[in-house]
Amino acid sequence: MFSKSILLAGATALGLSAAAVRAENLIEVYQAATQSDPLIREAEARREAALEVKPQARGALFPQIGIGGQVYTGDSDTKGYQTQFITRTDDQGNVVGGEWFSVPFTNKTDTDWYWDYSAQLTQTIFRWDQWQRLKQADLQVALAEANYRAAQQDLALRVSQRYFDVLAAEDTLSAAEATLEALNRQQEQAEKRFEVGLIAITDVQEARAARDEATAAVISAKRALANTQEALRELTGEMYAELMKPSDDMPLNQPEPLDEDGWVSQAADQNLEVISARLGVDIAKRNVKIAQSGHMPTVDLFAQRFQTDSSATAQTSVPDEFRDPTRPLPPAFPADIDRTNDTVGLRVNLPIFSGGATQARVREQVHLHRAERERLEGAMRSAERNTRDAYLGVLAEKARVNALRQSVKSSQTALEATEAGFEVGTRTTVDVLNGRRLLFDAQRNYARSRYDYLINVVRLKAAAGVLVAEDISQINSLLTTPLPLPATRPGGG
Repeated sequence: MFSKSILLAGATALGLSAAAVRAENLIEVYQAATQSDPLIREAEARREAALEVKPQARGALFPQIGIGGQVYTGDSDTKGYQTQFITRTDDQGNVVGGEWFSVPFTNKTDTDWYWDYSAQLTQTIFRWDQWQRLKQADLQVALAEANYRAAQQDLALRVSQRYFDVLAAEDTLSAAEATLEALNRQQEQAEKRFEVGLIAITDVQEARAARDEATAAVISAKRALANTQEALRELTGEMYAELMKPSDDMPLNQPEPLDEDGWVSQAADQNLEVISARLGVDIAKRNVKIAQSGHMPTVDLFAQRFQTDSSATAQTSVPDEFRDPTRPLPPAFPADIDRTNDTVGLRVNLPIFSGGATQARVREQVHLHRAERERLEGAMRSAERNTRDAYLGVLAEKARVNALRQSVKSSQTALEATEAGFEVGTRTTVDVLNGRRLLFDAQRNYARSRYDYLINVVRLKAAAGVLVAEDISQINSLLTTPLPLPATRPGGG
């Protein structure tokens, strides 16, 4: 995993100050990208979020304690019937008999205040899904770490690609401007030679056409440079006036080890996309077991306390026609309640039938597990292909750089010979123009090939999953020549 501190130390070791007016190097640009690129910041946030998965899974296995309560006031009125003996009296008030009646009554309670609370503690004894989620949490944390490392390597690759794209675009622009300047001189010479009758008008027209084509090439090169600068600014949030580039004698090293199958074997074990896919398979396997928990019992230990308190007064009354005048109504009396209920026990739940939902969830996770296995197979094949391609790319670009370096020299020599032949009349203007086109193409391809070699070195390390800060530092040590970047826009002068 890339270390920001290592990158900062690498930049410090170069003795460069970010505030000074100087050329930025690859490490400094990468360091700016780690602070500014939205994709790496998103990956970092997702990694931090994933680290909270395990505490959540572990917390479900710890005791769960909850408390709740309420406070309120209110009145109640209860109406009903009660059995009561009603006496009969004579005119003098003497009891002469009586009968049992079902007498209506009203019970009114005035509550001044009322409150209750309950507290409950639950401890898991057996829950298959919770234990599986705890084991799965370790895999999810590892997956998040692998994805974050992959994002870091991807950022290093993107920064390298765009950094060298800027250098290549500037080299192309420089070659295009040099070609345009030479063709301007060629046109002036052709016009003068035509004026004295040494060449035909067609040679002048050929020179003008070549000059116009070169002008269009300069405009296109300026646009390409502006686009590559904007692409780099997208990662870092900064525009650079000067970047470091490799010198013409940049060493070209072979891959170490010089063994294609060895790199492929390393990628199978350490490629971060493969690691991510492998962890995805393990997580999907856990999901199958979690879904199967729908068939299993759950056992919880619980303890609960419930307490209620109230302060109230009550009054009972009966209609006058049913009331015994010899028995006065009872006075209002306290109706307070103070009750506590403690409970301890085991709670067991055994699912019997869920309408087929549990079986469907299990089948769903089985299919998803199979999908993850196929994704792993695809990741392994992709890693092998990318590793072989990058390995061969390093070898091919190394040979191509040497060939194109010689091609530039040969094209320059051929152009000088053609120009000499043109001066003595053995070569035509068309021959000279073709020679300049060939030299321009050779210069452009040579510059691009050197950067492609460095990019393929980064690609090879990333495909094998071993790209670290030291690799970026080593490439950065090859960048020794400042390259000013003109603030150009397409169509500019």
